[in-house]
Amino acid sequence: MLEEISDRRIRRIVGERISALVEEPEKQGSPLFGELAGYRSIRAVGQRYRIIYKVHQDQVVVVVAVGIRKEGDKRDIYRLMSRLINLGLVEQAP
Repeated sequence: MLEEISDRRIRRIVGERISALVEEPEKQGSPLFGELAGYRSIRAVGQRYRIIYKVHQDQVVVVVAVGIRKEGDKRDIYRLMSRLINLGLVEQAP
């Protein structure tokens, strides 16, 4: 998903935000609810992009989705994440 961002500047900023998750990932971002419970979301690039990630018990951070937040749009990153869970491509957190 990161490679699909055509603007190199935006891709670099999102990449830097992901790299910053190395330090205290559970204190960054917001916990998600409902079907996405167990995942966290952090904003990047002027609040437009979202990085959805999960922190495992051993503090390993797994980024599972990156994209634009467009509420009501079929390409909205949260909507896409829900579809990935429903298709079994991403596990639903316990």
